Amino acid sequence: MNPQEVMRILDSIARDRNIDRSLLIHDLEQAMLSAVRKYFGTIDTDEFTCEFDQLTGQFNLFRMGEPLEIPPGELGRISAQTFKQVMIQKFRDDERNSILDEFSGRIGEIVTGTAQRYEGGALVATIDRAEAFMPRSEQIPGEQFNAGERVRCLILDVREQGSQVKIVISRAHPDFIKGLFEVEVPEVAERIIELKVLAREAGYRTKIAVASIDSRVDAVGACVGVRGSRIKNIVDELNGEKIDIVRWNESSQILIQNALKPAEIQEVNLCFELGRATVVVRDDQLSLAIGKRGQNVRLAARLTGWDIDILTPEEFNKGLEVLADTLLSVEGMHETMLDRLAALGMVSVFDIEEVGAEVLVNELEIDEATAQKVVEAASERAKVVAEQQQKDKEEAAKRREEEEATGASLLDDLVGDAGESSEADEAAAFILGEETPGDSENKES
Repeated sequence: MNPQEVMRILDSIARDRNIDRSLLIHDLEQAMLSAVRKYFGTIDTDEFTCEFDQLTGQFNLFRMGEPLEIPPGELGRISAQTFKQVMIQKFRDDERNSILDEFSGRIGEIVTGTAQRYEGGALVATIDRAEAFMPRSEQIPGEQFNAGERVRCLILDVREQGSQVKIVISRAHPDFIKGLFEVEVPEVAERIIELKVLAREAGYRTKIAVASIDSRVDAVGACVGVRGSRIKNIVDELNGEKIDIVRWNESSQILIQNALKPAEIQEVNLCFELGRATVVVRDDQLSLAIGKRGQNVRLAARLTGWDIDILTPEEFNKGLEVLADTLLSVEGMHETMLDRLAALGMVSVFDIEEVGAEVLVNELEIDEATAQKVVEAASERAKVVAEQQQKDKEEAAKRREEEEATGASLLDDLVGDAGESSEADEAAAFILGEETPGDSENKES
């Protein structure tokens, strides 16, 4: 073979597979040594050496340091097959290592690939020169790609699995949202705006708390863009997934209020002992604060790191009344202590039962026996309240069923009366001297 042709092929493989050319030359030398050892039937790895001359494209063989005058073409069919197999295997190993090294450094990067097929629910896509897969758990629910379609995704993980390199990609991971913001919002890429925390339910809704290190830059406004242009591009990429951008605040109370928007919050009580926030909203804001199937409050809880309970003013005040009635029945307890408990975010008998006696001893400066009596009283009352709440819940469900049944019955009656109403119309028309459909038919006959 022409030496220039040999080098051209090596350069092409090195460029297409992103493999260093010197490594390919070393692989050729090792493949030739394997062929020579096969020809001579030896397993001594030090007996033969080989050098590939890049100018002539020839292999120079040596045996124990002495030149071996044997043309590669005379090694025979078996040795040639050995050379081919070793060369192909080493080239594949080099390519695998090249892919592993390249993509290991790209974890967390947003890339664009091409969908190929689905295997067992996982999407297989081509990214550059490598094949990646997206498990069902990393796909957005309801999303489907056809072969050849563009797939924008996040490189989530790269690992060796046997003789292959597994590249895991994702569209459901929260970091995919962060990557999209870095692409669409220059201030995020330049770290002027920081995405403090993110909570996501892929395919449905995402909440992001943002902050700006530059007081002249409005973090929320910059992320939304002029007339929503920036956020619209991200929402379109996610096939309509809702994105709530809220302003970050170091104060947990303010952050919780921001996270629960668009609902209007009246009051936030924090209990650091339980990591719980009790939020009070008006009756007309309750469903908005909770969200569809509890999604709004659930994402807000994940965003803020607090367990959030949402109550109406009536429920909140009733809980305080039950708490006061229960604790004041214990000797040694007084109104001041109730105020202190409320300031600590303990606003129900369930909270007292959960925190235990030790916290009460430390916070209220009461003896352990009194604290234990308080916890026991709260525990007993909590059982009664829980039973009543369950009963109220069952009664409300029963009322809904009865209302639905009554509505269905009324509908049946209306349908059944349809015939009677038509007869009444004919009677009224006859009295008024108007012609009825029946009269018209008689006249025609």
